[in-house]
Amino acid sequence: MTPPIPPAPSLDGVDRALLRLLARDARATYQELGQAVRLSANATAERVRRLRREGAIQAYTVDIDPGVHGHALFALTDVKLREGVDRRHFEESLAELEHVIRAAHVTGEYDYQLTLGCRDTADLETAVDRLKDSHGVREVNSRVVLSEVTLDPLRTLV
Repeated sequence: MTPPIPPAPSLDGVDRALLRLLARDARATYQELGQAVRLSANATAERVRRLRREGAIQAYTVDIDPGVHGHALFALTDVKLREGVDRRHFEESLAELEHVIRAAHVTGEYDYQLTLGCRDTADLETAVDRLKDSHGVREVNSRVVLSEVTLDPLRTLV
């Protein structure tokens, strides 16, 4: 059973400014953040804790360059499972596939959209064959990514 979606936190201008600052540098101190939004370090810390508690801040992460793994080619791969394949089992099995960078359960003609990171087209072919041979995949439709469009993740914060 899927847990209920919590209500969206109510954000004021200071909250949005803090989110923008943390998105640029999640290691900024409360002192630095406070100076930027004209609050004390303690008041800033309380706001950041509240944003975390309410779910506006979900994690502090590191954005790793996929090239570190030798991925020079990326493919968006739509996957249709064979009849009778348990979706949860398939999802768990994705952890075994080093090529899978992202996975989404989707609506439409296919069951999943995977983002695969590969060294070259031969490596992509190996990844697709492995999906079909040992992960319950019936049909695959892959598109090679030519370039990625970078969008500001905070553009929706008004």
